[in-house]
Amino acid sequence: MKLDLATLHAAVNGSAAAFRCRRKLQPAGGPGDKVFPPTFAGAVYAVEQRCVFGEDGKALPEPKTCVVLDTVQSQANRMEQALQEALDAGRITIPVVRVDFTAWSPAGKKPESERLIDNVGIVSSLQLPHRLADAILRDSQTADGVRFRDSAMGRVLNTISQQNASALYRLCPTALLFGMWDSTGPKGGLGAKFERAMVSEVVGIGASIDQAHKSRGVRRDPLEIRAAVKVVKAADKSWSLASANAKGAEAPSSVNHSSVPFDSDNSGTTIEYAEQLTTLSLIVLRRLRFPIGDVVTHEADAAARTALAALALCAATLAFESGMGLRSRCLLWPDNEMKWELLANPGTKAEEYTISSDDAIDLLAEAVKVADNIGLSWEKTPVTLVPQAKLVDLVRLSQLEATKEEGNTD
Repeated sequence: MKLDLATLHAAVNGSAAAFRCRRKLQPAGGPGDKVFPPTFAGAVYAVEQRCVFGEDGKALPEPKTCVVLDTVQSQANRMEQALQEALDAGRITIPVVRVDFTAWSPAGKKPESERLIDNVGIVSSLQLPHRLADAILRDSQTADGVRFRDSAMGRVLNTISQQNASALYRLCPTALLFGMWDSTGPKGGLGAKFERAMVSEVVGIGASIDQAHKSRGVRRDPLEIRAAVKVVKAADKSWSLASANAKGAEAPSSVNHSSVPFDSDNSGTTIEYAEQLTTLSLIVLRRLRFPIGDVVTHEADAAARTALAALALCAATLAFESGMGLRSRCLLWPDNEMKWELLANPGTKAEEYTISSDDAIDLLAEAVKVADNIGLSWEKTPVTLVPQAKLVDLVRLSQLEATKEEGNTD
C-alpha cells in the first residue's frame, strides 16, 4: 500500500511501535566483488559473529562472520546529506542554521593575510556532527557580532527538553530524529539530550576478512582542523589560539575541533550479501512535547510528531532509494525496492507500505503544512551566522599545516 498522511498520523499518534525497512544488497560489481568496510580505533574493522535468519524467519544453525559496512552515525549523516542536497535543489524546505565562510575564501574581499587557503563555503546544521549543539556553531556569531550561544536562537539550547521541544523543531528538527547532546554548553553533561528516533545500519553477512595490505581510514572534520595548531582553554570553557610556547597549549580536539586519522592493516572483504535495517521509533517520537507558548495540546503534539516522522521517511528514501555509495570500493545495489513495515499489533503480520522519493517529499510538505496551520512553524529561510575570528584563524592555520603534510608526502 502507498503511505498517506492519514495513515502516518494514525500510526505515529496511536500505539504502533515503529516503521522498519529491511533490505538485502550486493556490491555494484556483483556477488563476490570485494567491499571495503570502515576502519575504527585500533585500525580494525568491526567484525563479530551474528545470528542470521533465513527467509522463513528461523535462525540458521550457526552464526555467521559479519562486518559493519556503515554505522548508525554514518547512516544518519548520509540521510542528513540527502536532505541538504534536496534543500539545495529546491525540492524541500526545512530549517537549517549555517555558518558562512565565503568572505574568507581565497577569492574573498578580506585582506590576504586573513583569507583561507582552501574554500570552506557554507556549512549547515545538516552537515555538523553534533547538529545544533556543534562546536562550529558555538564558535560563530550573528551578523551583528553576538555569539551564537548568546543570541536569541542559541539561548533556546539552555531550555529545550523532551517536554519542551518546540524551539528545536523550529530551528533543527533533524536533531529530534538523529539525536543531540549539548554536552559542551554551559550545563556540561546536564545539557539537553535527545535520543535517536531514526536508526539505520548496514552489515555485511558472511564476511571473509583479508588483512594482507595496509590502508588508511579517517573520521573527517568538515573544517579539516589540524592537531599541530594549538589552543588554550579558559576556566569558563572558552578557548583561544595558543601563542608560541604557550603554557597549557592543547590540540584542537580538546575543544571538539579535529579529524581522527589512523592506519589499517585491513584491505577489504568479500561478503555473501549486505543487509540494511532502518527503524523509525514512534515510541521515541511520542515522548516529545511541543507547547505553543505555555500551552500543551494533543493536536500540536500530534502534528509535530507526524511532521518529524514524514521528515525521517523522506530522509531515508532520498538517501537510500537507489542504493548506497558508502566509500571508495563500497557501492551497494539493493535487491528490491524500499518497503516499510508498520509494527502496529504484536502477534499479527506487519502492514507493508511503499513510498517513492517524490511521494515522500509531498508527504513531508503536507505534514509540515498541518503543523504550520496549528501554530508550529519551521523557519522558512536559513539562519546564517559568520565564524568568529578565532575559528577562522584555527581553520587557516590548520590548512597551512595540511599543505606542509602534503608537501612532505612522497
